[in-house]
Amino acid sequence: MTKIIIANTETIAGYEIIEVLDIARGSTVRARNIGRDIVAGFRNIAGGEIREYTRLMAEAREQAIDRMLADAEELGADAVVNVRFTTAMVMQGCSEILAYGTAVKIRKLNE
Repeated sequence: MTKIIIANTETIAGYEIIEVLDIARGSTVRARNIGRDIVAGFRNIAGGEIREYTRLMAEAREQAIDRMLADAEELGADAVVNVRFTTAMVMQGCSEILAYGTAVKIRKLNE
């Protein structure tokens, strides 16, 4: 995979956007499992962070980013700007994480 710059801003310092290609997106749908649910249930009673779900969501975010970057690469992008995340419940115990942004071609300033 080519090194694609990711930014949650509209611009990238030191670069000029020379072409807007399309929206780059990547998503994953994750479901809880019974083992995590049992441990999480005990943590929920005691209070505090439910680390099993934190890890699950972190892994899902990384997979969504990887898929967004693969989509951007297919578009021929050098960067993805204005990157955002959204989540949605697909069904009980099952959530989608979507990473999306604008795939662009860039040029280093003063080149």
